[in-house]
Amino acid sequence: MPLTSNRLSKVQKHITKKKGKDLNLHENSRDTKRLHSAHMRDNKLNRLASVREKQNRPFLLRIKSFQSYTVEHDEPCTIPELQRMIEDYLGRDDDEISKLQAERRAGRPPSTRETLLKQNRDVEQGEYTSGFWLPELEDMEVLKKLKAWNGQWANLATMKFVRLSRDGVKKESSFPPKGLS
Repeated sequence: MPLTSNRLSKVQKHITKKKGKDLNLHENSRDTKRLHSAHMRDNKLNRLASVREKQNRPFLLRIKSFQSYTVEHDEPCTIPELQRMIEDYLGRDDDEISKLQAERRAGRPPSTRETLLKQNRDVEQGEYTSGFWLPELEDMEVLKKLKAWNGQWANLATMKFVRLSRDGVKKESSFPPKGLS
């Protein structure tokens, strides 16, 4: 989703206003350089925004799945319920991994998709051992906010998050997640 360009449109408007409808610019003129730099800045901002969206996508998908788990909950969850939700979330790709393994001929290396799914599963299992990042579903206010959440990254800043380990140890966490905060 590309961002709209304020800077480029302002520069274009200013140059059009100055030069008139006929926009014949010299190759190395100041106006051409201004247009080029505004265009390059917009490209850079769009590229950074897409990288940021790509980095945030796994966390958005995680929170969206926990939102779907909490549809039937009208009261805060307990730690054992949260651990069941986490284990269910961690096992979401097990069927696809076993299907890919079954389709593979004997002696052949695993497919790229299978390798990526296994790596992702191992990383998430390690995160669960040290503390899995998720919304604080023991708080009724956060539960209501999660149910009403519209899927936007910016709207997550109003929720509280925790890290819940496999041992049942719960620590407060920050948003956005950084390391083991």
